[in-house]
Amino acid sequence: MIVLNVTYKCRPGMREEFLQAIRAEGLDAACRAEAGNLKYDYYFPADGGDELLLVEKWRDAEALTLHGKEPHFARIGALKPRYVADTLIEKFEG
Repeated sequence: MIVLNVTYKCRPGMREEFLQAIRAEGLDAACRAEAGNLKYDYYFPADGGDELLLVEKWRDAEALTLHGKEPHFARIGALKPRYVADTLIEKFEG
């Protein structure tokens, strides 16, 4: 299993709009529906900052590689410049 913690450091005041844009286009649902996806959930920090945490769990490296080739994955990337200043990705395998 592969777990990714993706921390989006959103532009000031843009965190909720970024998540709304993802949900409005059904991009989160499309990711969850992929073969090999075990978890795909967004979280807000308790301190109310501008970060958005995405926790992803994938069955294996093949499923994660296929995820990176999906059009909805590319669409999230296209949305990021408007809403996100920086992204930190932590990967755990087990």
